[in-house]
Amino acid sequence: MKTGFDNEKYLKMQSEHIMERIGKFGDKLYLEFGGKLFDDYHASRVLPGFEPDSKLRMLMKLSDRVEIVVVINSGDIEKNKVRGDLGITYDEDVIRLIKEFESRGLYVGSVVLTQFTGQGAAEAFKSRMEKKGYRVYRHYRIEGYPSNVPVIASDEGFGRNEYIETSRPLVVVTAPGPGSGKMATCLSQLYHENKRGIKAGYAKYETFPIWNIPLKHPVNLAYEAATADLNDVNMIDPFHLEAYGETTVNYNRDIEIFPVLNAIFEGIYGHNPYKSPTDMGVNMAGNCIVDDEVCREASLMEIIRRYYTTINAVVNEKAQESEVLKIELIMKQANITTDDRKVTVAANNRAESLGVPCAAIELQDGRIITSKTSDLLGASAALLLNALKELAGIDHGLHVISREAIEPIQTLKTEYLGGTNPRLHTDEVLIALAMSAVNDKNAKAAMEQLHKLKGCQVHTSVMLSSVDITTFKRLGVDLTSEPVRRAK
Repeated sequence: MKTGFDNEKYLKMQSEHIMERIGKFGDKLYLEFGGKLFDDYHASRVLPGFEPDSKLRMLMKLSDRVEIVVVINSGDIEKNKVRGDLGITYDEDVIRLIKEFESRGLYVGSVVLTQFTGQGAAEAFKSRMEKKGYRVYRHYRIEGYPSNVPVIASDEGFGRNEYIETSRPLVVVTAPGPGSGKMATCLSQLYHENKRGIKAGYAKYETFPIWNIPLKHPVNLAYEAATADLNDVNMIDPFHLEAYGETTVNYNRDIEIFPVLNAIFEGIYGHNPYKSPTDMGVNMAGNCIVDDEVCREASLMEIIRRYYTTINAVVNEKAQESEVLKIELIMKQANITTDDRKVTVAANNRAESLGVPCAAIELQDGRIITSKTSDLLGASAALLLNALKELAGIDHGLHVISREAIEPIQTLKTEYLGGTNPRLHTDEVLIALAMSAVNDKNAKAAMEQLHKLKGCQVHTSVMLSSVDITTFKRLGVDLTSEPVRRAK
């Protein structure tokens, strides 16, 4: 794969920039961490070369100075809010995050329950975490937040919140998802630290939008597509333009709330150390793009993938039609259509020609391999075998899995487990291939190619089962499907 981003340069530059920001404030810096800390696959797709755990690795360079505070909205605990990408509730994700941080040698100081109004589920979660040995703090809902600044920056506002005891100069505030209250937690701490005579500052670390590339650069457009459900819009930062005469990019929520933040900072310190939302950021990603064209192309493909993901979610009643319309508008701005994705065209053309569900994969070297549904295999399962044979240099006419290996699985599915579809799913065909690899050298050679599928592009002419979607995800394949339900 072509690389467009220098990850090592990023790790060095980003950690140095954060340390520099700590030095500007004195005793302590509260760093609001937006996005995903150790599984940022969106960033790795639009910035080829960016490692999904880059932000975590950057923090590990500062591990002796970092303390992590995990924030969760009490209302999200009460209503069992689920992370769509992982399928787990936000409270379970807090536990997952803590385990991941600690396994990397990072210190997790505490958990904060925001928007607390006495929710029973939040209290139960507090007890659960305290039994595990973690300090848990409650931050309360403030009437009129964020506009009623006199109340917010007072003992009736931030002053009611429990003060979070911290011991290290860099406090990273992160959360399982958006709307958790990271910024309010940081500002509340600034209020409390100031009352205690401690010099503390605030900064924001968001990978996207990237502030020092053009507003309509495909990387920034891909971020808008990724956050269609949040209704985020990238904008020129008017405060930065007025203060410095420099054009930078931020997003609507930070720009809209900046006058309020300005007033809160003045209420706490008597002045605001920042002249713009861009000033608050510390992201250095834009300085580490080494091949702009590679990143542009990768981002355009990500926009198309986001379109398919969202339109499939609408069919499954898990997204709103307005989200699709927004991404369609972004596609027009980027001057692309679904036909710009090679595997989409290949899969759909073959399906139209044969009249059966088909699939296509683009290998890392650009080769396109297709498949069709048969009596034995679904199109996605057949695609895996075809791709592995191609990568292993095995003649496509040779069977790496015998019918004798497939039929027992079909019998198990239909006669013993009550299934109606005898065709093998992707996970089942991989199990059959693994069994065949014990005695068949071609099957073994095919199995050994599995790692080469990571990062490959796949499209199917019909929607897939959750089993097939999960298998492709585990293989690291970028999958899209037409929003067409397959007939039973």
